[in-house]
Amino acid sequence: MKTQEIDAASLEKARALFESGAIDRIEIGTVQGLCDIHAALFGGLYDFAGKIRTLNIAKGGFRFANSLYLNEILPVIERMPETTYEEIVAKYVEMNIAHPFMEGNGRATRIWLDMMLKNRLGKVVDWQRIDKDSYLSAMERSPINDLELRALLSSALTDRITDREVIFKGIEQSYYYEGYEA
Repeated sequence: MKTQEIDAASLEKARALFESGAIDRIEIGTVQGLCDIHAALFGGLYDFAGKIRTLNIAKGGFRFANSLYLNEILPVIERMPETTYEEIVAKYVEMNIAHPFMEGNGRATRIWLDMMLKNRLGKVVDWQRIDKDSYLSAMERSPINDLELRALLSSALTDRITDREVIFKGIEQSYYYEGYEA
């Protein structure tokens, strides 16, 4: 199956995750919850759906956490506090650095982020309001300093947490960040 076909199928799975209400049964802010989101998005598309990677990966010259240390670092990230906006973004940044899956990390972790924001703060990111290049640049710099990312995401927070348009357009935007255009 080609990348475009996988992305299209995964986007449909993402929509179904929310439409079915299954998203509401996933643990919030945990590694298991993130694995469950990943499995829901990529099950049947990748053999490794929902499974922590055992190989090292890099993107654009940035090497993500060594796979040998994921079993040690993921529980540490899971235990990070998530009571304030700043703590939630810091946890999201650390999970991005860990990059626990071979593929699909961004799409899964953006949903994971929104679920923490919704649960703790009654907000989600309206991803339609975030420019792709600005987001990717802020994410690239976030391991050094997450202030730019916090400001960018903060400007797009909304309390429209049950609005289908915000949710589904946000999912489409998330896939667009990864190069897929519906």
